[in-house]
Amino acid sequence: MFLVFAMAGVLWGIGALMGAPRSTRITMIGVLYLGVMVVQLTLPDGSPLRMATGESPALWLIIGGFAALIFAYRRGLRLLQDRADHARAADQPDAPRKGFSDSELNRYARHIVLREIGGPGQSLLKEAKVLVIGAGGLGAPALQYLAAAGVGTIGVIDDDRVENANLQRQVIHKDQSIGTPKVFSAQAEMTAQNPHVTVRPYHRRLTEEIASDLFVDYDLILDGTDNFDTRYLTNRVAAEQGIPLISGALSQWEGQLSVFDPARGAPCYQCIFPQAPAAELAPSCAEAGVLGPLPGVIGAMMATEAIKIITDAGTVLRGQMVIYDALYGESRIIAISPRPDCPVCGGARGHAPAA
Repeated sequence: MFLVFAMAGVLWGIGALMGAPRSTRITMIGVLYLGVMVVQLTLPDGSPLRMATGESPALWLIIGGFAALIFAYRRGLRLLQDRADHARAADQPDAPRKGFSDSELNRYARHIVLREIGGPGQSLLKEAKVLVIGAGGLGAPALQYLAAAGVGTIGVIDDDRVENANLQRQVIHKDQSIGTPKVFSAQAEMTAQNPHVTVRPYHRRLTEEIASDLFVDYDLILDGTDNFDTRYLTNRVAAEQGIPLISGALSQWEGQLSVFDPARGAPCYQCIFPQAPAAELAPSCAEAGVLGPLPGVIGAMMATEAIKIITDAGTVLRGQMVIYDALYGESRIIAISPRPDCPVCGGARGHAPAA
């Protein structure tokens, strides 16, 4: 009997070394088993070959019976699993077959099975146009996750170039991109990650002259800039055009995030920050420093809010501001309201009900 087990081990090992499929190796063992049974049932008692292979067919019949039970059990489990998979596919709400390749369906499967997104939500993401202002600390993770999520058209505007000092936190850029305009560096990484999205790079500063014409092409704006002039300009133009604005900010160990959307009753940025603080009260990241992973936390949250707005999932941070303190691991949410004398939104148009 030990001889038979040794032969089975040798056959299995040779098959593995030759790269034979598992099913082929199991067939080889099965042929060996049948050969042993032929020997046990046809040769007379006391035959040397029969003695070497176990003396009696009874034990081999028991071993064969156990093997057959295990095979039947595993086969039954596989059939049940296949049936369950087909049932889930049949119950899946409106899988976005139209306009999606098999590669895209597989890529976005974890979104599609989410009840709050599903097939219709993924289709909305594909049709959406999102503009990200700034390809730095906040823009880097936001751009990466928007592209990975399948947002169909993503614009990114920034007039800066990649520097060595950026790489501690601006994770979309690589060392070999130093000296490259950030928008082109980001575009290369985004399309490499997801070739199914369209990236529009604008290598220039956002100015009064171009803001209105640029914003009108987009459904949603993400502001990841680090200067107040651009923030106030972005807020005013987005409010004028009724476009939701997702705004994030960083300082040392703390980040904040809100959705400014006066067209739907939420305050605008200038309601909360009527005027820019004095320079010494709001030092830049270069002056005050910033924790490397912090932009990733807030930038990913900005992308999350964008996906929620596009797919109408969950509760959006309209009228709320999240403040995250990384140093002490604390998060808090504060309520924010339109300011009646706000020169931009006029008190969020009489507190229109949020959509």
